[in-house]
Amino acid sequence: MDLKQRITTDLTAAMKAKDAARLSTLRMVKASMTNREIEKGGELSDEELMKVMQSLVKQRRDSVEQYEKAGRQELADKELSEIKIIEEYLPQAASREEIEKAVESAIAETNAKTMRDMGAVMKAVQARLAGRSADGRTVSEVVKNQLGKISG
Repeated sequence: MDLKQRITTDLTAAMKAKDAARLSTLRMVKASMTNREIEKGGELSDEELMKVMQSLVKQRRDSVEQYEKAGRQELADKELSEIKIIEEYLPQAASREEIEKAVESAIAETNAKTMRDMGAVMKAVQARLAGRSADGRTVSEVVKNQLGKISG
């Protein structure tokens, strides 16, 4: 069963189970996928659907940060529960340790010495972590940290 069918099936199950939180999250995911298909003018591959869902998770994380700064914990909690539901459909996220190892080998591969090389390192790390979900902010932080050790 492909990703789109799985989401549709789970959406129907959430409707029957009267699981309001899961239902609203899956409806939002399905709407985002449909909008992206309309923009593209055709069906999305599973990889493209993953990217749509990863961007939804990123949006939710940004919202959580904003809500927590504003002291709106109930809204932050709602966003966090949506992230959990969306992440069920994404591949297992890479651990910080895996990201650090990928960054080390990417720095060696690209022969990076300074922060100017960060773009090349980021690209190499993303290629190494292909098929795995990795938070871009964490990857960036690790790359900056390790390049800082080399150049500093």
